[in-house]
Amino acid sequence: MRLGLLSTADINRKVIPGARASDKVDLIAVASRDRARAEEYAKTWEIERAYGSYEAMLEDSDLDAVYISLPNTLHREWSIRSLEAGKHVICEKPFSKRPDDVEAAFDAAERTGRLLTEAFMYRHNPQTAKLVELVREGAVGELRVVRSAFSYSLYDTENIRLRTDVDGGSLMDVGCYCVSGSRLLAGEPAAVSGQAYIGPSGTDWVFTGAMRFAGDVHALFDCATCLPNRDELEAIGTEGSLFLDDPWHANTPVIELRRDRGTDRIELDPIDSYRLELENLADAIAGEAPLLLGREDALGQARTIEALFRSADSGDVVRL
Repeated sequence: MRLGLLSTADINRKVIPGARASDKVDLIAVASRDRARAEEYAKTWEIERAYGSYEAMLEDSDLDAVYISLPNTLHREWSIRSLEAGKHVICEKPFSKRPDDVEAAFDAAERTGRLLTEAFMYRHNPQTAKLVELVREGAVGELRVVRSAFSYSLYDTENIRLRTDVDGGSLMDVGCYCVSGSRLLAGEPAAVSGQAYIGPSGTDWVFTGAMRFAGDVHALFDCATCLPNRDELEAIGTEGSLFLDDPWHANTPVIELRRDRGTDRIELDPIDSYRLELENLADAIAGEAPLLLGREDALGQARTIEALFRSADSGDVVRL
C-alpha cells in the first residue's frame, strides 16, 4: 500500500515508525499547506515526496491511500475529497461528533469504490482481541460494568486540542477511547448521561459519562485534559474483573484477571498498533482481510459522542 500523509500533525510521529516497520506499507509522500514545511518534514522523516497543498498530493496517481491527521472539523471534507480522488482513507479518530459527517463520508466511499476506516489503533492490538475473547467466553461471568479512564495535563489554550473552533476538548481527544472501549464490550448504548467541566479555553477540560446498554450492562468513564496521566479499563462481571492498565497504547500489554481467589496475569507480546491498523487497510485493499472498522462502528461512535454532549448541555439523560 503506497501511503501519503495528509498533514504534518504530531500524531504522524507515531504512525511513521509503524509504516516503516511493515513490508505491506510504503510511505512515499507528505502534504502540508506550506511547501517549505512539507519539504522540511519530508527531509526530517526521509519521505520521498513533499507537496505544498493537500490537493497536489491527491493528484499523485502513485498513491493508493492517505492517512488524514487533520483537525477534527476537517475530517469529513478531506476524507470525501480523498475518496473522490481515488484514494483509500484512514482517518484519525474521532472521525466526528456528527453522525451526518460519518454517513456522508461512507456514502462517498461506497460511491467511489474505495475504503474508509477510522484510526482507533488500539482496536487492532492483540491485547484488545484477547480482552474481547475473555469477556465473550465468560471469564468474569456475566458482564455488568465497564469502567474506563483517559486523562493528561495540558494548559496551553492555543493548543489545537483545547480549541473550540476545531472540536477540541477531552471527550473528543481521549474520552472517545473510553466510549469506543465500552461499545466494543457492551454493544450500542440505549441511554447516556454526560457532565462536563468547561475550562478557560471553552472546551471540556473534564468529561464524565455513564452509559446503559442492553442486558443491564453499564459503563462509566472519565476523561480530562487537566488531570494527571491516567489510562485504564476494567470489565467487571459477576465472577471477577479484567483490568488493563494500558488499554489504549498497549505499550506493555497485560490483562489482569481478578477473582476472589486471586489475580492471574495474562501477558502478551508488545506490537505496534499503528503498524497493525495500516496493515489491516493494506490487506483489505488487497482483498486479503476484512476491514476491522467501517461504517457501523464509526456511526455508533459519533452517535454516542453526540448524545453525551447533548446530555451535558441539557442536564438530561439522552436515549438513543
